[in-house]
Amino acid sequence: MARIRVLAEELTDELESPTLVEGLPGVGLVGKIAADHLVSEFDMTHYADVFCEGVPKVAVYMEDDPALHPPVRLYADAERDLLVLQSDIPIRPEAATELATCLGPWFEELDVLPVFLSGIAREKSEDVPALYGVGTDGAASRLEAAGIDRPTETGLVSGPTGALLSNAVSVGRPALALVVESDPQFPDPEAARVVIKHGIEPLVGIEVPVDDLVNSATEIRQAKEQLARRMQQSDEESTQARPLGMYQ
Repeated sequence: MARIRVLAEELTDELESPTLVEGLPGVGLVGKIAADHLVSEFDMTHYADVFCEGVPKVAVYMEDDPALHPPVRLYADAERDLLVLQSDIPIRPEAATELATCLGPWFEELDVLPVFLSGIAREKSEDVPALYGVGTDGAASRLEAAGIDRPTETGLVSGPTGALLSNAVSVGRPALALVVESDPQFPDPEAARVVIKHGIEPLVGIEVPVDDLVNSATEIRQAKEQLARRMQQSDEESTQARPLGMYQ
């Protein structure tokens, strides 16, 4: 049965129209790295477990902790009105539609503004990755207010995040997406840093320390490479943004 099992009910009344950062694995693992960093940096509370259709029926465990958990979880920081959707495994695009249907009523109940994250492949460069934002009509104005650039070309977001955004468009739910240039082959902590500093910070109105993210870039890449390889070898399409070109 599809459901969200709330573990920290006392936080529900403290959340006021929270912003949710989505962290499904995708190109460069940008969302995954950013979400994990927020949860760790703010010592966020394990708020709820997600048991939605489409989420693989597996159990995960953490280092130095014998407790089992579902692979998709929600974390909360009531002081910052912040939620994070954390996933330890890829979600198939077709399954993400079921996930969106499951999460939708909960978004509306708590008046959640979801911010979805996606990488867009770029050639290796020493330049700072470019970032832009898109959103549904009910939320896109927040991007300009936060000083986030508009897209410079026509494109699309595919994979599970694309399915979640498609659902938001179809039902008229407010939603935003941050798209950042990222390495298409390896975990990209620098792209995640750009998303946090130039996207999440101004949108949520918070300050996120990223020194650990930058200083531990090599360790983060090594820790996430197994997941990245698994996604590259899989036939399932991962989240990514890509240009459509003038003549699609």
